[in-house]
Order: sequence, then C-alpha cells, then structure tokens
Amino acid sequence: MKKLILNYHFFVLGLIGLVLNSCNSKFRVWVGKDSQKIYNLKYGEHKRQKMDVFLPAEYPQDSPVILIVHGGAWKYGRKEHMIQIQKMLFENNIPSINMNYRLVSKHFTYKNQLEDIDSVIEKFNALSKNAELQPNNYILLGESAGGHLALLYGYQNPDKIKKVISLSGPTDFYSPNYLNSFYSKYTSGTIQKVVGTKFNRKNLSEDFQKASPIANVTNVPTLLFQGNQDFLVNQKQGLALDSALTKMNVPHKLVFMDKTGHAPRFFNKKKRDSIIYPNILEWIKN
Repeated sequence: MKKLILNYHFFVLGLIGLVLNSCNSKFRVWVGKDSQKIYNLKYGEHKRQKMDVFLPAEYPQDSPVILIVHGGAWKYGRKEHMIQIQKMLFENNIPSINMNYRLVSKHFTYKNQLEDIDSVIEKFNALSKNAELQPNNYILLGESAGGHLALLYGYQNPDKIKKVISLSGPTDFYSPNYLNSFYSKYTSGTIQKVVGTKFNRKNLSEDFQKASPIANVTNVPTLLFQGNQDFLVNQKQGLALDSALTKMNVPHKLVFMDKTGHAPRFFNKKKRDSIIYPNILEWIKN
C-alpha cells in the first residue's frame, strides 16, 4: 500500500497549517482508497507558484512522475487548462503534478519559468519518499508554450528528466529557417518578451539560440505532436526538431497530424482519444 504525502495521523493539523500558508489561495485534499489529490500545494512564495499533485491508488515504485506544464503564450494560462490530461493519467494509475508558473512580464522571462519547473522538482523530490516514488524520475509534458519549456528544461536536465512530451510546442527562435519565415514576422514580438532581449533580425543576440530547444538537444527521448495547419506554431517548428533529433540519434517520435491546427486535444475529441492520449500513454509506459 502506498503511503500518502499527508499522513492520516497528522492530516487535520497538516491541512490547517497548509491552508494558513497558502495565504488567500484555495487548498484542498481529496483522499480516496489509498489515493490522493492535493490541490494548490505551494512550491514557492509567488502567488503563481502552486501545483496539483495526483497520486493514484496503485503504481510501481519506479513509476515516473508526469510533470505537466500549461500553455498560453508564456504570459497567459493556468494549470486548470491541463486538468483533463491529469485526470486521464490518474485513471491510468500514473502519478502526476500539474503546475502553475510565473508568467512573462516586465519582471519575468522564460528563465524564471524554467526556475519554477526546477522548484517543483525540488519540492516533490522532498516528498517523493512519502509517496514511495523515486526522486529525479520525471517525464515533462507541456502544451504550446509549455511544450517549449518542457523541451528546453528536459534537454538541459537529462539527469532529472527521463522523457519529454511536447504538444504543439515551439522549438526554434534563431535559425535562418525561422528568421526568413513569415511565421517569425508575427511571433518575434512575443519571443522578444519571452527572452527578455531585443529582437534584432540583422544582428540577433545569442540569447535567442539559448532559448531554442532545437539548439539545446541532448539524449532525452522526445515525443512530439504537430499539426500541419497550426498557425500559432508553424508546422516547420515540429519538423525541424524532428530532423535534429534524427540527426543526433535521439530516441523520438513525431506524431504529425493532417488537417490539424494548434492544441487539437481541445477541439477534436476523436483525435484526442484515438491519437493523442494513446500515444502519450504508450510513450510513458514503454
């Protein structure tokens, strides 16, 4: 029987303390038969630094924890947008964390968002023994901007991240293919805010290369989802990373979907249930 992160003996006192520490945020714990869902657990002091932890009743001790990173162009969005994926994982006895992170603004860039992923991992590593799970045994799953963050953090931290799953995630902010594309014309303003450096097309800072997953690839197995009619993240973004992974012999799979736009799990139940979810589960379990 798996241990619960919050032990029954100290459940009431622990819950009161955590509620007080959560300031004005809502905090609640659902306990089923040997399972647990913890909502809005703090991993930092900023109001956005909260996570939902779902622990099913049964999972092997070496089970990876799926860390879910929401999308929203780096400056919008919240973890609740990913709740359906977290519920699907829970129903398949896969432990998961669904996180909020600090949004891009005058004060924060993508680097702070990568720091938040690291803080979540550090926080759960400290709790993993209670859940009878191994520390630093994570699969990152991100959508759109979250896909970019998942890829970049995963490639930079292969000691912690076992696999990466990117749904419609941007991959390239610096190459000639990007700079010479129409796609870069309408995304460069957003990317400039994300990176926190002026986007000068004729003399591009190396900061944009550092922020591009395609320039940071390491041997982390990668599952990519890309739609051929995605106008928010051009299809060449997924195809370019697929080519780079092939060239570097990194285990990977590209699920390239015809007649499909951005983040199709929201808009196409058939593709979600017959293509997206089955591929996610297969990638996690194999």
